Amino acid sequence: MAHAAPQAGSATSGTEAVLAPESRDVLLRRQVAQVALAQVRKQDPAWHPDQRDCAGLIRFAVRTAYKRIAPARLETPLWTDARGTPTDFADAETLVRRNLVLLGRDDATRESLRTGDVLAFLHEHDAGPVFHLMLVVRPEDRAHAPARVVYHPGEKGAQVRTGLLHNLADEAPREWRPVPSNNAFVGYFRLKEWMP
Repeated sequence: MAHAAPQAGSATSGTEAVLAPESRDVLLRRQVAQVALAQVRKQDPAWHPDQRDCAGLIRFAVRTAYKRIAPARLETPLWTDARGTPTDFADAETLVRRNLVLLGRDDATRESLRTGDVLAFLHEHDAGPVFHLMLVVRPEDRAHAPARVVYHPGEKGAQVRTGLLHNLADEAPREWRPVPSNNAFVGYFRLKEWMP
């Protein structure tokens, strides 16, 4: 892992250094994976119960990763609201429409996903359309461990769940399959600030 030398006068501790962008990216993604998977075992008390839903899981995992790896990034809000104003809160629809970039909807895109990427679904309900998000966790050693999705089903008090990404296409109920023939599948996304 490459580290840039701390700059003179920079506020770094003995163990913290200014990271090269590629190192920071890897470390942030690794932390997102650890935080998200930890919620499957036991939801962190720091994740406020009122924000425990699919978008809340993504916000919590990303915010916690930045807090651990690049805390200075949190001096400004991570998200943008529907008006384009920086904010600390963004619901699933706002994440998709304002904070994520569509990567695609096909198998090739699925194979190129990285930890921290997002699957988005849009389901029509009597009360109107509802977005649902799942977070991708893909081990750096792809040959020995498959990609997973981690998600909160949205119901108050529900547990965070996980499953294999490739199983969704064949084994999930039709409305949850990330395949082009499923009109509820919006696509695979990545955080705008994580784009090259």
